[in-house]
Amino acid sequence: MGVGAGMIPRGYPVVMETRSLRSLLGGLIDYAGLFPPAKLAMQPAAEAYFRALCGQQEWMLSRFVCPAARLDEMSSAASMLMPGTNATSGYREFASAGEPWRISALVETPEELDLIERFNERHSREDQGLANVDVIEVKVEGADQVDDVLDAVAEDIFPFFEVPPAEKLPGGDARGFLAALAGNSCGAKIRTGGVVAGAFPTPKAIAEFLITCRQVEVPFKATAGLHHPVRGEHALTYEKGSARCTMHGFLNLFIAGCFVFTKGFDAHGAEEVLYETEAKAFICTDQGLTWRNHVLDITEIARAREAFALSFGSCAFDEPVEDLKKVGLL
Repeated sequence: MGVGAGMIPRGYPVVMETRSLRSLLGGLIDYAGLFPPAKLAMQPAAEAYFRALCGQQEWMLSRFVCPAARLDEMSSAASMLMPGTNATSGYREFASAGEPWRISALVETPEELDLIERFNERHSREDQGLANVDVIEVKVEGADQVDDVLDAVAEDIFPFFEVPPAEKLPGGDARGFLAALAGNSCGAKIRTGGVVAGAFPTPKAIAEFLITCRQVEVPFKATAGLHHPVRGEHALTYEKGSARCTMHGFLNLFIAGCFVFTKGFDAHGAEEVLYETEAKAFICTDQGLTWRNHVLDITEIARAREAFALSFGSCAFDEPVEDLKKVGLL
């Protein structure tokens, strides 16, 4: 995971975070600046991603999230920022030296898979800027549609299936849907918030999602509402006077995921981690991570991140980074 070394400008100081924090947060954030509440236009979103790739915390950054229907627009706006011989003089020092951009594409129709194929072909050439869609995120109505999508997706692309709303699930229970993903090369995607308070699932619902994913051996990613490291009350949007609500913390979620995966936490244990509001309760050292007398060592964190708790989408990269600094972890 991660984006690769060599992107930090000369003379920029490197902060040596603890090994456990590096293991927990490496390649964790998929940049989704095109989506609310940021909702940037393509050009500034691509530039923000490029700046993050060149920054001190690039090790936390993973993919650029883009609707498949906007991939042509992305090619036009971002190709000069991507690695390759096309980089403009102002960007060449960093863009030409980096690895190809990794893209996660949101797919709404089967026809959009052709757009992905064309994008990958175009951006396999240095003169077009190097980039590759290797992940897609798909919404389906129910478990019966999963196999159709898997049959249509290229083998070198990893799909995440977003858990449908409760009203579209039999009995409002996601377990059957998640079980349909088992045994396939795919993951589950959970929506953990939005721009209205009602978009945030309860800690209990998230804990049950984690437990079921572990039981059926399906990895997960999360999206929306995870701007802050620890659970707390925050503004729902960036607008002045925005309504506020209690938001989930991305540290809470991914540490809970690590405990579920490696220590066999049950739903109650995972829920307790998700309810944690004290940043100082999460202690990161070079040897491991501790939460209220429960310990994860470096190897356990790495295994959970690689095989289970994969990433989350955030419409901002600077905001999570700055919040981690405020609580003394960066």
